[in-house]
Amino acid sequence: MKALHIITGLGVGGAEQQLRLLLRHLPVACDVVTLTNPGAVADGLVADGVRVVHLGMAGNRDLAALPRLTRLIRTGGYDLVHTHLYRACLYGRLAARTAGVRAVVATEHSLGDSQMEGRRLSPGVRALYLAGERLGRKTVAVSPTVADRLKRWGVPAPRIEVVPNGIDLDRFRFDPAQRVRARRRLGLPEDAYVIGGIGRLTAGKHFGTLVRALARLPDDHWLLLIGGGPEESVLRRTAHEAGVADRVLFTGERPYVPDGSPGPDLPSLTAAMDVFASPSPEEAFGLAAVEALASGLPVLYASCPAIEDLPAEAAPAARRVRGGPEEFARALAATRAAGPRPRTPAEAALHYGITRSATRLMDVYTAVTAPASPSSPSPQEVSSA
Repeated sequence: MKALHIITGLGVGGAEQQLRLLLRHLPVACDVVTLTNPGAVADGLVADGVRVVHLGMAGNRDLAALPRLTRLIRTGGYDLVHTHLYRACLYGRLAARTAGVRAVVATEHSLGDSQMEGRRLSPGVRALYLAGERLGRKTVAVSPTVADRLKRWGVPAPRIEVVPNGIDLDRFRFDPAQRVRARRRLGLPEDAYVIGGIGRLTAGKHFGTLVRALARLPDDHWLLLIGGGPEESVLRRTAHEAGVADRVLFTGERPYVPDGSPGPDLPSLTAAMDVFASPSPEEAFGLAAVEALASGLPVLYASCPAIEDLPAEAAPAARRVRGGPEEFARALAATRAAGPRPRTPAEAALHYGITRSATRLMDVYTAVTAPASPSSPSPQEVSSA
């Protein structure tokens, strides 16, 4: 089987890094097309031996990209096309069907209740999404929560498959020596209690909640924010106004695999934390929280389907926090007062190993590439249903 993955961009982000990790575990020959922004993850894929093509798309309405993408699919001899993220799903599904590829799969990484990839869910966005969805064979939801959202939108249940995001459990397993090295490189005091946050620094992630919570906590509490994005200057200003600028550390983007980049990589930075906090009110999965659980950290979250979709006993150190800075400050204080826990992976993290996710995705690939039996409904019939 030969597959083509089409993604909107390959900068450092959850969907982008999840794609790289999956390709390392899929027993399929895969190429990748990025519509725009061939960033750090593109470099990592090339280092892994994956062919990456940058389509050079100028914007959402660059219709000239469609025939280029169609030609690329037609000449590549692909058995299957797999699209990721909103723009790539729209253009990729249409190009694949125009090129004659019927085995088309799309993964929905970022569908929330009111937004998708930071885009407000207007009637127009929803209508365009549903029109494109009908051109594919299967839509993969990264959690049962996302599957339910897709059904409410009108995507027929038989077209939806749940394949959770996966993590490399071994990479996030806690290493005390790694913790010491990372904290030393960050310049943290020995007695610092480190609150960690991971993700794109955008308004939707609500990291300002953690900055303001820090101002309500003793001076030995520090905030470590891992990621880059347009809200970094806003967050720095918020930290300055709250009087905690000297206790907030910004690391910038950290690729999933270091690839020789300077500074600690993501697993070592996770090891440096004492608690993980995610104030984002709308998540499709909550990958960073699961990685924190794999490192044995207590987790405080506003939204995390990856945890909420499992029994409570699967993540006893995880707690949902409803509210703003005051509520997070109280939850953080209570977590510290409870004392340190053994840094062993939670059962919830073990549930999301990348090998299991890759196996489930291969089941989807096998189903959509299998020859249709005479009694099987066509994709159009399924869509009509």
